[in-house]
Amino acid sequence: MPIVLIQVTKEGNTPGAASVTAAEKAAPIAGTTELLTKVLNKPPEATFVLIEEVELENWGWGGLPVSEFRGRLARPRSSGGG
Repeated sequence: MPIVLIQVTKEGNTPGAASVTAAEKAAPIAGTTELLTKVLNKPPEATFVLIEEVELENWGWGGLPVSEFRGRLARPRSSGGG
């Protein structure tokens, strides 16, 4: 009985959305189940997929809170040449 945990930040994929929608969650649940059926020959009814939404402030990346890391990625880098 496989159990798969998918973690995502709790934020929407479109402006104004506060979280991932039910339809957006359904796609990886179906895809993960299909993958385990094909690769491990596990029956869909024995496969469990959990999606956990993590508050954005509880997520880190590259040693920084994710919002700060993303902010640094968004800033243009100086050319540094001369």
